[in-house]
Amino acid sequence: MEDHPVRKMLDKGILATIHSDDPAYFGGYMNENYYETAKALNLDKNELMQLAINGFEASWLSSEAKEKHILQVKEYFNS
Repeated sequence: MEDHPVRKMLDKGILATIHSDDPAYFGGYMNENYYETAKALNLDKNELMQLAINGFEASWLSSEAKEKHILQVKEYFNS
């Protein structure tokens, strides 16, 4: 995990995300995936915020819903 390129992806402006894939089968739930990634790569607050924002940007939500959730993410990280 320490060799994962997610930080390099963020630095290059790639819309990198953290997510779960069949958590009941693989055992990787969102919170654990964020925690383990942050711990292994020593991600800072801004990198974690960008990953969360990217998740909404990459979703199929409406523009209005994306804006709402991204604002909530920014408020959470900046509080």
